Amino acid sequence: MTQIEQSTVPAGAGAGALPTGEFPVVERMRGLRSRWPSGSGVAVFNEAYLGVVERAGPDFGGRGPDDRDAAPLGVRCAERYLSAVETATAGGRPPECWRPLLPYRRHPGVRPLQFALSGLHAHIGHDLVLAVVDRCHALGCAPPELDGEFERMGDLLVSLEERIHEDLMPGPELLGIADPLTHLVSSWSLERAREAAWSAARVLWRLRGFPSLAEEFRQRTDAGAGLVGRFLLTPCR
Repeated sequence: MTQIEQSTVPAGAGAGALPTGEFPVVERMRGLRSRWPSGSGVAVFNEAYLGVVERAGPDFGGRGPDDRDAAPLGVRCAERYLSAVETATAGGRPPECWRPLLPYRRHPGVRPLQFALSGLHAHIGHDLVLAVVDRCHALGCAPPELDGEFERMGDLLVSLEERIHEDLMPGPELLGIADPLTHLVSSWSLERAREAAWSAARVLWRLRGFPSLAEEFRQRTDAGAGLVGRFLLTPCR
C-alpha cells in the first residue's frame, strides 16, 4: 500500500465504516480534556471544536439518503484531527500542519485566539482535504458530487470560527487597533482557506492513479498548512 493510500484512512477507522457507540468522535474529544492541560494550544482548539460538534449532533457535516453505511464528511474530518492529536499524545509524529500547535502550547506571548485559529487552519488546510478524498473513496464518487455536503461542512466551520471569536477575542478595552493580534486575525480568511481546501481535494483525487505524485502533493499541502499555522502563532505580546 502506498503512503497516499495509507493517508486516506485515519487510525482506528475503516474506509467506509460508521463508528459505533454513542457518537465516539465527541467522546474522544472529551477524553482529550484530561490529556492536555487547560489553556494549552490543543486544549483551546479542542474545547471550541467540541462545543460546536456537540450542538451539531452525530451527522454533522451532512449525510445523504443513500449512504447510511458511510461516515459523513464532518465525522471523517474530525477523525483526522483526533488521529493527529492522539498520535502526538502517544509520542508519535503527527502531520506537519499540527506540529506548530504543540511546541507553542505554553508560550506566554501567544494568545488563546491564535491557538484556536492555528488549529482551525490545520483542520481546514489538511484534514478537510483528506476527508473529502476519504469520502470519495467510500462512496465511489468524485469531489463535485460532494459539493452540497462540503457546503454544509463549511457552515459548521463558520460556526466554529464564530465561537472562537466570541469566546477568545479580547475586548476593545484590552485590544487596541494597533495591537499585532488585530492585524494577524484580519489577515486570515476562512473563506479563502475553504476554497483552497476544495481545490486541493479535487487535485488529490485526480492524482489517485499516480501514487508518488499524489503523496508528494499531500505532503506539500500538509507543509503549506503548517507554514500558515506557524505565522498564526507569531507571539503578539
